[in-house]
Amino acid sequence: MDKIYDMLNLQEERTVVGFEAPRSPDSSYNNVYPMNEDETREPPLVPQQLQHPVLGYSPSRDENIPPPLNVLLNHLYIENREAPRSVVALGFTHRFRSKYVSVVLYKAVSRSGGTS
Repeated sequence: MDKIYDMLNLQEERTVVGFEAPRSPDSSYNNVYPMNEDETREPPLVPQQLQHPVLGYSPSRDENIPPPLNVLLNHLYIENREAPRSVVALGFTHRFRSKYVSVVLYKAVSRSGGTS
């Protein structure tokens, strides 16, 4: 344990001619500021897979609910009705092994004034 090893190499490394890293141009460090047209664009539409959640499916008595697509799992859904209601529903579907578990939470909401 008497030996001490120097972990830092304080000597400068030698470079071989022709293998130096090129100097990066100053323009590569400039960030472009967003323009006004970037702020006025509409947000992207919802993908087709997310427009048909299992929680909105209403089968007849003889039908089983189809298993949800993988892209629909682990998404939080909120009831989107045109008419104002006093209850809002939140839904979440999760897979556990070969079973699917859907949780629906209902929350009473006092809506006053117009829709916003």
